[in-house]
Amino acid sequence: MSATTAVEMPEIGATGLTSKEVVQRIESGQSNAVKTSSSRSVQDIVRANVFTLFNGIIFAAMVLVLITGSWRDAVFGFVIIINTGIGIVTELRAKRTLDKLSILVASEFLVRRDGKDVEVPHNEIVLDDLLWIRAGEQVPADGQIIQTWGLELDESMLTGESRTVRHKVGEQVYSGATAVSGMALVKVNAVGSHSYAATLTAQAKVYKKTVSDLNKGINTILKFMTFLVVPLCILLILSQIHTVGGWGTALSTGEWRQAVVSAVAGVVGMIPEGLVLLTSLNFAVAAMRLARHNTLVQELESVETLARVDALNLDKTGTITDGGIAFNRLVMLDSANAAAEQAATQALYDCCNEEQPNGTGQAVLAGLKSQGHGPGQVASRVPFSSSRKWSAVRRPDAGSSAATGREGNETWYMGAPEVIVAALDGDYSDVLRRVNDYADDGNRVLLIARYDGPDDPLHTGRSPQTAASAKPGESDGPRLEAQARPVALVLCSERIRPDAERTLAWFREQGVRCRVISGDNPVTVGAIARRVKLTGDHEPVAMDARELPEDVNELARVLENVDVLGRVLPDQKKAIVQALHTQNHVVAMTGDGVNDALAIKEADLGIAMGNAAPATKAVAQVVLVDSKFSHLPDVVARGRQVMANMERVASLFLVKTVYSALISLGVVLTQIPYPYLPRHITYIGALTIGMPAFILALAPNTRRYMPGFLKRVVAFALPGGIATALSVLLAAWVLPPVMGWNVTGDAADLSALRATSAIILFAMGVFVLARVARPLNGWRGVLVAVFAAAGVIGAFVPFVANFFALILPTGATMVATLIALAGSALIFALCLWLAPLVRGLTGKLSRRH
Repeated sequence: MSATTAVEMPEIGATGLTSKEVVQRIESGQSNAVKTSSSRSVQDIVRANVFTLFNGIIFAAMVLVLITGSWRDAVFGFVIIINTGIGIVTELRAKRTLDKLSILVASEFLVRRDGKDVEVPHNEIVLDDLLWIRAGEQVPADGQIIQTWGLELDESMLTGESRTVRHKVGEQVYSGATAVSGMALVKVNAVGSHSYAATLTAQAKVYKKTVSDLNKGINTILKFMTFLVVPLCILLILSQIHTVGGWGTALSTGEWRQAVVSAVAGVVGMIPEGLVLLTSLNFAVAAMRLARHNTLVQELESVETLARVDALNLDKTGTITDGGIAFNRLVMLDSANAAAEQAATQALYDCCNEEQPNGTGQAVLAGLKSQGHGPGQVASRVPFSSSRKWSAVRRPDAGSSAATGREGNETWYMGAPEVIVAALDGDYSDVLRRVNDYADDGNRVLLIARYDGPDDPLHTGRSPQTAASAKPGESDGPRLEAQARPVALVLCSERIRPDAERTLAWFREQGVRCRVISGDNPVTVGAIARRVKLTGDHEPVAMDARELPEDVNELARVLENVDVLGRVLPDQKKAIVQALHTQNHVVAMTGDGVNDALAIKEADLGIAMGNAAPATKAVAQVVLVDSKFSHLPDVVARGRQVMANMERVASLFLVKTVYSALISLGVVLTQIPYPYLPRHITYIGALTIGMPAFILALAPNTRRYMPGFLKRVVAFALPGGIATALSVLLAAWVLPPVMGWNVTGDAADLSALRATSAIILFAMGVFVLARVARPLNGWRGVLVAVFAAAGVIGAFVPFVANFFALILPTGATMVATLIALAGSALIFALCLWLAPLVRGLTGKLSRRH
């Protein structure tokens, strides 16, 4: 606790808590300290990324190979380390963000204790403390107002309502709100985890993993392969043991080692390990690219979610508008000449040009300065007061001069129309109607009134004539002169981001349904939606959220016909996202306030502005660092690129899965040695799948996301996989008897068969790569040619050839290999020709049933 402050505060009788009472409350846990642990520990994160189905299969296969002593055939295991490392680093970064989550700004606050005002840190405020809330401070704990000196709070971070709220004695204030003006003494009645802000924070901190359609598809493949891998691995080992003469011979000669390696070759080929790695790397590269455009991706999987978004919920304040106020124009109430309009404009400037103008005053001054206006002569002034709701200036009239000492008689008022009109003599209901019309169109309206008279209504004293006619009880101070008359209306509005209309138009063209969800008046929000053409040329349909049904299914039905929602509470924002989910929409939610945090967390993709509350940024998957709404099309386009390209390259990896499974099945059924080694599949996979896939995944692609990722990938992969499996198996079945090879008893003959099978496998891999990379004109054709050449050249490099057991055929083996390659090309072409016919026939049969 710090020493007594030198700040002069109003004299009050209350002494507040004693030092002893404060200590008792801190010891009993009734302080404002909040535990800041996330829901996931480091151990949980490491465990979740290390102990995965994919890692388990690959690790078990690697251990089996290492037991045999053939470490060169175990290089495929490095993918575990890389993929796991990427996942752990990403989630640890998310954990650090969540652990730092705090809605409240950490600073010193003034409390009343032992009859003195002292400053204490945020976490040392205790229950029942008498807390001073001063202009510019954020409310650190919930409390009830004991005394107020015109306190006005900005509660937009909590409620979404952009207007300030004036509070009275006895009313509740909540942590997270910000004092805009005035001051109050508050008795704290909720601290720490029981306060409103902490409750929201706790809900926001619950860890939620982004659901990736791509990862779901890959995991489906992995789960399916698991059912095949275990029995196939056992059967492969048994079949390979059989080919070397049984268990007795295998154990006595050490041939069991080769049997295990051969079995692992089939298992590893069935697992698309490179696809898991490439997915993580591609997400990471996309995130880095977005970071260069001031867009922070906090969860890598969310990059893919961007491609699937079809419903975008926009918070008005901070997204479509920037939270500031803009001066639009001055509207004269009567047909006035240029001189009258000039006088009113000058009066407006002078009324706003006070020592510390509020947000509206600053906006008006900025607008008028841009039009070339400047300060005029002011004899006396009454600054704006939130309690009065008006400001005024006394200006010298045309014939007066400050130099002559002659006082002018021209008084101008500016303020809330209903307040000023209520104080005037006469019927000005027509003025209020015009005010309401402009307000309904999304404007904030101020009224300018003028009084011409000899006395000074702004002077704190009274002339004898005024004192004689004063009403009983009338205060002796600045007053609104009843004889003043309305002259003009000042129209201001929330400042709309210059990129909002263009960005919304892009989303409409892309088929994304945008809705504006705000805590503000639905009429005001609807008017802003109209100005930014939220629904194009159609009038946006606005609705008050207080009329929304509570049933989620009924809410979903109502939302289909609503474009704008106002007066929305934080829980309703979350319910709206849940309702859209019932209709299978992929929902993105933008926002900047604490009131948006729960909805952002519930959405498939949460997008926070850079100037958002810490809680909101912490739970969002994407943060627009410079708060520019115009970055969203780039974000969505990058997501679509990732998804479309990953679908393309996933087909490459799945081809390997298909042919590995079929070859393994053929080997088990016909009891032949496995036709290639694990290192062969590592070499061929790297050149025809892994490296080209990484390049293809980064290529430009603007295709919209279409549901059915896994179905399309499987349909594409089956023809190539079946063709490759048939080619390799036919070679393994036909070549030994034709060439006179004893593949079960002669290691050289087995090596020759495996060398030929590896060449066939490589050639088929190039065919599949060429099909995936289409069109082959331009750089895509060069890509295929380069990797095909690299595979051939590698076989002539001694170190590469020795490490990967690559043998170049010669003589009769060369002829046999060329014939086998020609047959493989025919099989590949036949499978591609039959595939659409089979799909068409299958489709007809399914429609009949």
